[in-house]
Amino acid sequence: MYLKVIYNLEAKTGVARTGDIAKILQITPGSVTNTLEVLETKGLVAREPYKGVKLTDQGRKLALSVFRRHRLAERLLTDALHLDWTESHEEACKLEHAISDSLASSIEKALGNPKICPHGNPIPDEHGFTEPTKGESLSGLGNGEKAMVIQIPDENTDLLRYLATLGMHPGVRIEVEEKAPFNGPMLVKVGSTSYPLSLDVAEGIYVNRNP
Repeated sequence: MYLKVIYNLEAKTGVARTGDIAKILQITPGSVTNTLEVLETKGLVAREPYKGVKLTDQGRKLALSVFRRHRLAERLLTDALHLDWTESHEEACKLEHAISDSLASSIEKALGNPKICPHGNPIPDEHGFTEPTKGESLSGLGNGEKAMVIQIPDENTDLLRYLATLGMHPGVRIEVEEKAPFNGPMLVKVGSTSYPLSLDVAEGIYVNRNP
């Protein structure tokens, strides 16, 4: 879990800070510091005083392996077992540690070699390669612009359930009807209904313009 969180924070801000890790994992900064010390001794992270931590090559390789098993588990749960896409993340967290590399490859083949998870996040191949994300944050769109939702990087179950109530998921077309100034909320049309979205939520939804 630590390696996945650090990987995501690095991708977003270039470095993972102790406070950010603690907030995401909902634990104390002291607990994070202790675990980071252990990960550093194992050669998985490198710490920079007053800056944060970054994954080493070994740590990044392990993180991508976990992402691969996790996202393939999500696809198995939704595609084969028909679990709702909003619930697949938590269940996959339990399964990812029990799936071997060989079983992951078997799942991948059985599912037709999927490239993304149900939330639109790329599934690393067996060598750790992932296709770069080609979308952009919904928060960057202006009034009247149309787009298609392609990715929800933050697989927080509460967030996914909320977006599901709006009918907003990868593959859905949307339109920005109004964007308030000074980092205000956005009014986004999904189907025939319009919903207000906070800028924080909009920043975590990736889209392709003018699909």
